[in-house]
Amino acid sequence: MGRIAGVTAAETRERLLQAAAEVFAERGYDGTRVADIAAAAGVSNGALYAHFGSKAELLAAALRVHGRRMMAGLFAADPDRSITELLLVIGRWLPRRRDPSGYLVVEALVAARRDEEMARPMRSYVGERADWLVELVRAAQEGGELDPALSPDALAHFCLLLAMGSALITPELHGVDERQWSDLLTRLVGALAPPAARAKDDTTAQGGGTETMTASPQTERSTTQ
Repeated sequence: MGRIAGVTAAETRERLLQAAAEVFAERGYDGTRVADIAAAAGVSNGALYAHFGSKAELLAAALRVHGRRMMAGLFAADPDRSITELLLVIGRWLPRRRDPSGYLVVEALVAARRDEEMARPMRSYVGERADWLVELVRAAQEGGELDPALSPDALAHFCLLLAMGSALITPELHGVDERQWSDLLTRLVGALAPPAARAKDDTTAQGGGTETMTASPQTERSTTQ
């Protein structure tokens, strides 16, 4: 069993990534062998190594694909969404139950603590996510959505902690009311707005016309799951 006839290299890579996500989710990083992933994808071990140098590299690649697909879905659902609204949508999604691929990061983080082969690609992966968040924060600051006095690096790190932590605290371990969680996030994002915007919101609230950036959790569920 080698490369499948009539299947392109790109298609083979996609099959491997899909198989890896499923097998890692089912068996965990330590319980998964390269041969298991190759068999699930219907290719030989050699064909797998032609695309990925190691099991660790394959898990990191599967994580990247999952993250890109999720973000592509969010942007496609509402291309005109502001950056702060995008952060709110992602934040509201965090406590919800995910598909198995959504928990790949747990396997990767645990493996990275004891396996340097996994730690190297994970440092690269987390660094990429942090860099993307930093650019997002800077764009929001330039657009007047976030306080320019805030450290983009610190805020990006905070977002990473929320995202990684939410994968560990599943709804089965501890749940939270969606409306209460949404209200908390809305107030938090509002507190990160530029001082002038916060002062305007305070004045509006005192006049009885409080405005909040909220969206229906039921509506968001269809775009984030």
